[in-house]
Amino acid sequence: MMFNVPKLTQQYLPQITNKIDQKTKPLGALGALEQLAMRLAIIQSDRTRQWQNIDTLNAQVIVFAGDHGIANQGVSIAPSDVTYQMVVNFLNGGAAINCFCRCHNMPLSVVDTGMCTPLPEALKKQHRNFFESRLGAGTHDISGQAAMTIAQVNNGLSAGESIAERAIEQGCNVLIFGEMGIANTSAASAITSTLLDIPVDRSVGLGTGITTEQLAVKKQLISQGLTRLKAHKDDVSITTILAELGGFEIVHIVGAILASAKRKVPVLVDGFIVSTAALVAHKIAPEVSDYLIFAHQSHEHAHQQILEHFHAQPLLQLALRLGEGTGAALAFPLLQAAVSFYNDMASFESAGVTV
Repeated sequence: MMFNVPKLTQQYLPQITNKIDQKTKPLGALGALEQLAMRLAIIQSDRTRQWQNIDTLNAQVIVFAGDHGIANQGVSIAPSDVTYQMVVNFLNGGAAINCFCRCHNMPLSVVDTGMCTPLPEALKKQHRNFFESRLGAGTHDISGQAAMTIAQVNNGLSAGESIAERAIEQGCNVLIFGEMGIANTSAASAITSTLLDIPVDRSVGLGTGITTEQLAVKKQLISQGLTRLKAHKDDVSITTILAELGGFEIVHIVGAILASAKRKVPVLVDGFIVSTAALVAHKIAPEVSDYLIFAHQSHEHAHQQILEHFHAQPLLQLALRLGEGTGAALAFPLLQAAVSFYNDMASFESAGVTV
């Protein structure tokens, strides 16, 4: 599958820089907020050739849910049943991501990419923000066999692309992707170890709060999966890595990120799992990094490694480790503030201020 992601030309960078520098403030006084406004203005101007003002941000949160076979090995604080239960919680409006979406008036969609148990038809019909894109009833256990087939990977990438494009066609100009999947930090750690060539000890963490005994088991199982991957030394393509180690929700998010970048729409990147998907997307199309804004830094060591790989300065550091897109939703008001000062703050000339 081809994802032709355009590189930002930055053709209006001088005008954008001058507009920011002429605001009624010392040069650089708004710190990272200035860089954020500049990033948003550059992306928009490349897409629309309009740099004078940044359009109102219409963000959408899409949470992708899927189950993982390795969860049966007890590497998480909860069984796979909780994935299903949390999806119902999302649909009923009771999760943290629901609260934060309500705070910022952002619509939330939930996608079942392959939970062990699908929702009953009656429940699906009650929720217009629920979508099915099932690749199977959970992945296989990556410690012993491939998580999925190549066909499932390609189908997931294509489905994620379609989901993101649908949101953009509906007027969304900032996308936030969240995830729900018991044991998905195991898949993300395995992928990160492979792509960044770092040992398991540096990529595997406590996830949502497992014990030290569970952590030892988790490291061993992931090591087994990585050892199995080495048998594919003649074929270590991104598709193979995703098939061997990935998750249904991760594959969908990779496709969604690639589609967003292809359409020159910024992605506000959440925590470890979504950042892993961003890393995969970057390996497929390096230009993707132009469209990524990293929301926060979690406690997962591997997440910090990914941020370093991108040379990214996340907007927040709140010791978050929940997922669901919560970190990105919390960071969204900073994007709105960046747009507000870029559009509405007076210049020295318009305010009659002489420095």
